Amino acid sequence: MLSNIGPFQLLIVLAIVLAIFGTKRLRTLGSDLGSAVKGFRTAVSEADKEPENDEAKEITDFSSPQSNQNDEETNHS
Repeated sequence: MLSNIGPFQLLIVLAIVLAIFGTKRLRTLGSDLGSAVKGFRTAVSEADKEPENDEAKEITDFSSPQSNQNDEETNHS
């Protein structure tokens, strides 16, 4: 559906958006969008760094609730 959009259709959409918002409003929307994308990228990169530490903590914890339940069942039999 979107593959059929040509340069003329994009020009029409741009003209309509420009008529609705105006040039000043489009500049502020662009800068707001840019800062939002920058914030999103920093949040994603920080989130990627955190799980590495959590995974290391989980790996060192050798006891799991399932293994404890299995041990209890075998002890009662």
